[in-house]
Amino acid sequence: MSKVIIKECKDYNLKNLIEKINDGIDSLGGWALFVKAGDRVLLKVNLIGPKSSDSAAITHCEFVRALTRILKERDCEVWIGDSSGGAIAGVAPTAQSFRASGLEKVAKEEGAIIKNFDKEGVVEFSPKGKLKEKMYLAKPIYDADVVINLPKFKTHMMGIYTGAIKNVFGCIPGLRKAKYHKMATTPGDFGEILADIHECGKFHLHIMDGIQAMQGDGPTAGEVYQANKILISNDPLALDVVAIKMLGLDIEDLPILTASKDRIVGEGSLDKIKIEGDFQSIPRLKNFKLPAFQRGARLRNFNILIPVINFLHSKPRVNLKKCKNCNVCVESCPVEVIDKDTKEINYEECIECLCCHELCMYKAIDLKRSIIADIALKFYRGTYR
Repeated sequence: MSKVIIKECKDYNLKNLIEKINDGIDSLGGWALFVKAGDRVLLKVNLIGPKSSDSAAITHCEFVRALTRILKERDCEVWIGDSSGGAIAGVAPTAQSFRASGLEKVAKEEGAIIKNFDKEGVVEFSPKGKLKEKMYLAKPIYDADVVINLPKFKTHMMGIYTGAIKNVFGCIPGLRKAKYHKMATTPGDFGEILADIHECGKFHLHIMDGIQAMQGDGPTAGEVYQANKILISNDPLALDVVAIKMLGLDIEDLPILTASKDRIVGEGSLDKIKIEGDFQSIPRLKNFKLPAFQRGARLRNFNILIPVINFLHSKPRVNLKKCKNCNVCVESCPVEVIDKDTKEINYEECIECLCCHELCMYKAIDLKRSIIADIALKFYRGTYR
């Protein structure tokens, strides 16, 4: 039976974080089960782009500081690593993201080592799932003795929720991530790639920063939600199943997790997951907003409906009033359908991966539905008047 520890933590006070995380690890059997003196421990953060820690879009720098200090006290060498999404002038903005997040400063102050996955080399592997060509993961994943996954608790316009399973996508360096978005245009297919990474990488522990979560139109354009939770497990799928239950969702509602359940990346059944820590049952996050397109409907039924009436899809549109002409949307589009000068989108070629929405740091990508689609969605939800 898998175990998920849920700790209540109301802020990023360093002393509180260290105490809560250590208590949670004790419930899993103690740090000695996972690390020993001299180990090279990689903290795989969520660093989607050059966002501040207070944005709730990334793993908070003080959360990472707490883990770094805990591990340094156990005589471990600590690495902090990731590869950001998107591109600026043809280059992934990972270095800029480490600075904007405060993680570069934390690493310097705490004696940790920054691992920019875009510059560390790769290891080739052959996936076991639907993707038949070779894949490449950042070399630090294999060079480290222990890898600790530090996902952020937040929503996602394409996958509804992003957590421990999804966070490993950052192990694919640089602009190669866009290639996989092009190959896997549905949440189910994308979930196959995530399962491949979990099977071929090595991830020993998963500690989720859910103190300040992101609600609404995540993973970057949402709002801060004070969830006050830390989730800990050595099972990434079990952690995600518990997290989404806190939102009133089940694993059947998220096709992005189906492959991980089918391929036994982790435990997908709630009745086989034990809850410990500050809660004996799964707490509900009240008034938490899902992405706008997903609110109000039972999602598993809605996912069945989508292929039948696909005009319900939201279309990304560049809001020129907000646009800063950084061209992240243009350079990050897997199928290159956004005009660099006008920012117009060729919808005939658009695969609706929503990478442009996900990676725009200025919230300048709006998701628009037609009037007909709005009416149809209201009829489906029973709210049309």
